[in-house]
Amino acid sequence: MKRTANAHWNGTLQAGQGEITTQSTVLNKTQYSFKTRFADGIGTNPEELLAAAHAGCFTMAVGAALTQAGFTPNDLTTDAILDLDMVGLSVTAIHLELKGSVIDGVDEATFKQVAEGAKANCIISKALNVPITLNVTYA
Repeated sequence: MKRTANAHWNGTLQAGQGEITTQSTVLNKTQYSFKTRFADGIGTNPEELLAAAHAGCFTMAVGAALTQAGFTPNDLTTDAILDLDMVGLSVTAIHLELKGSVIDGVDEATFKQVAEGAKANCIISKALNVPITLNVTYA
């Protein structure tokens, strides 16, 4: 299986602009620029997309692990907070904030154990070489 995306850029770093398109066309010539990446502007940026991908992958992995254990997941919501070192120009960490609704037959310790397993094993986590932390709220 392959997944693809395309990026186009024109101009200098600060004055230029670009567009990102994904295979599914959910993003279709979505603009990105210096302002959307390092300040405030309309559009997206690679770091935001990486955080979104990680949040989505991790949340699905939690749901899959619960399902494989014989439970039906309720609401699962994850915020992914990506830390970007502006001096070193590198992603230094991602923190995941998971909120899960209580599931019949699943205590908090089990839910947290499932979440830790998903953090370690989701496809995007495996692709990253940065510290990944997790906080779980289960109520």
